[in-house]
Amino acid sequence: MDVIQSFYDNRNEEQAVPMAKYMKNKFPFLGLKKPERTALAKEFLKERKKDKEIDWDFIFKCYELPEREFQYLAIGYMAKVVDLFTPEDMDKIEKLITTKSWWDSVDSINSIVGHIAMKYPEVKETTILKWMESDNIWLNRISIIFQLKYKEKTDTKFLEKAILTNANTDEFFINKAIGWALREYSKTNKDWVRGFIDNNQLSKLSVREGSKYI
Repeated sequence: MDVIQSFYDNRNEEQAVPMAKYMKNKFPFLGLKKPERTALAKEFLKERKKDKEIDWDFIFKCYELPEREFQYLAIGYMAKVVDLFTPEDMDKIEKLITTKSWWDSVDSINSIVGHIAMKYPEVKETTILKWMESDNIWLNRISIIFQLKYKEKTDTKFLEKAILTNANTDEFFINKAIGWALREYSKTNKDWVRGFIDNNQLSKLSVREGSKYI
């Protein structure tokens, strides 16, 4: 089944306009909303879930296509084969994060990075530490939020370092990420988050977001 052709065959010009507008017209869209994409890709992803190795050719082909839905398809495929990723794949993942970057793709890839770093903790001290100190805001963002689902397994020393390394900024997507990470961890450890906010100079946005549940 040619899932790419299937996406093209079902394009909806009327829906494409507002979808592109929602993403600040950074990318063209086919006009396929999530339920439609899910239905069209269902059989393809069900079959590809059986893959024994990651099909990087497919992933990069999707990233080369102009329409945004194909980047979503690539990331959807990655989520299905998430257990196949190893530290050796991190350079390729970095390329995806820094290609056609916006919050929609970056935050979806973040979940995959979180899974890999939980399985291979050494990734934190190599790749993600490098991302933390990068000039690229999207790599910075992932270094702050990759532990969102870690709960009591959160490495608070790493979280603290990621936040403080990137806190002195007016960049919305960084300050929002800091608040998001703190808010999520406050569900596990309110005292730690309260103390961290009280003892560090953070943006108003980060404090507001991070304090929501404390």
